[in-house]
Amino acid sequence: MAFRTLDGVDVAGKRVLLRADLNVPVRDGKISDLTRIERLSPTIRELSGKGAKVIVCSHFDRPKGKRVPEMSLAPMAEALGKVLGRPVAFADDCIGAPAQQAVAAMANGDVLVLENTRFHPGEEKNDKAFASQLASLADLFVNDAFSAAHRAHASTEGVAHCLPAYAGRLMQAELEALHLALGNPTRPVAAIVGGAKVSTKLELLGNLVGRVNMLVIGGAMANTFLAAQGLNVGKSLQEAEMHDMARDILARAKAAGCEIVLPTDAVVATEFKANPPTQTVSVNAVPSDSMILDVGPASVAALLARLPSIRTLVWNGPLGAFETPPFDAATVALAKAVGAATQAGGLRSVAGGGDTVSALRQAGVIDQLTYVSSAGGAFLEWLEGKTLPGVAALDVA
Repeated sequence: MAFRTLDGVDVAGKRVLLRADLNVPVRDGKISDLTRIERLSPTIRELSGKGAKVIVCSHFDRPKGKRVPEMSLAPMAEALGKVLGRPVAFADDCIGAPAQQAVAAMANGDVLVLENTRFHPGEEKNDKAFASQLASLADLFVNDAFSAAHRAHASTEGVAHCLPAYAGRLMQAELEALHLALGNPTRPVAAIVGGAKVSTKLELLGNLVGRVNMLVIGGAMANTFLAAQGLNVGKSLQEAEMHDMARDILARAKAAGCEIVLPTDAVVATEFKANPPTQTVSVNAVPSDSMILDVGPASVAALLARLPSIRTLVWNGPLGAFETPPFDAATVALAKAVGAATQAGGLRSVAGGGDTVSALRQAGVIDQLTYVSSAGGAFLEWLEGKTLPGVAALDVA
């Protein structure tokens, strides 16, 4: 947690290269969710308000080192201006003459967005020459893109070795929240891990069993664990090839004193579609022609009964197929209870991952948890115990 922040840094008159995450969802040519841009605005307002020239850089989508007009950051610059309520300039490139000229035209307090860093192959290769060209535009580097910090790219890691580097306020808030969740948590600590496949979250589960007191496994992952213990899960999505690994995780959890919580009942249907006929059954009695699509009410009630004894909760992944009603019921019920417990002051709750954020928003509690990370891969890799290159580059050592 020894990283450099903006506290006490004199930015007046300085050119500050701010690595942001403007990789926002776009549908039919329009930005469909401004969350990442809105979360970025406090750092920009602070820097600008202190007289810095704020030069924003980011990637967008996967242009693979080529200029793709549909992947320009121009619409994001316009959206950022609307969020900030002020003009935001745009440079047609992130290096070279267009960028240099745009920076030279800035006055203290101005905000400029550079074109997509991934239009250059040197970005994803973490090319030193490309990082040096980016760095030449500025006096200081501020990384406010935790969501891209798991990638050792030129604009996330390389530039930090060329300029004095600091964490922006969003990066700082994210790191402090995550540290309180697993780095130095108030115990007992519980983790909820959902999702479709054990294979994609093996490292996560392996890391958590040694760090939390209780691990709740939901989603289709739970089906694999149930089947690995000899239960018939019917036509449920599960990974037969992961049974040995599931049993290994159960054994490691037992050795570490971590309680694994699996569903005791489930909501099943014979086909996966919106609002089909359903049954609630014990996990010991899943019909052969049915599939488990949500955690059952008895399992949810048991979780809610345990919640008052938990002091810290980390959540990644829904309990059921929450995008398709009525299989959102368990996730929504738990989300509301977690939100209420957090607001009552008894629980510190940190959640992250795209599906998790969507589920919390659907439940109407996204603002009630202690911290909700908009990062996807970076949040997951942090939970796995990995070192994130973009964060390591900010280390005071």
